[in-house]
Amino acid sequence: MSPESLPPLPGKFAATVKVGPKGQVVIPKVARDLFDIEPGDSLLLLADKDQGIAIMPQEYLDELITKSMPDMPPTMGGND
Repeated sequence: MSPESLPPLPGKFAATVKVGPKGQVVIPKVARDLFDIEPGDSLLLLADKDQGIAIMPQEYLDELITKSMPDMPPTMGGND
């Protein structure tokens, strides 16, 4: 069953994308809208040889660091 034939579920998205000649992939508009991804946003790419690749907004990592290191100044290690 291809992702195109899957019924849409609220808050979920699945699709097949192709890697371009420069190694780039396009995040489909439906997914960008669902996750409020805008041009210029920083995304975190996590990869594991056995489990695959995950992409998430940089803010998720920022929140994790803030919660695990509450005494760290906000500009340390950030891209601001």
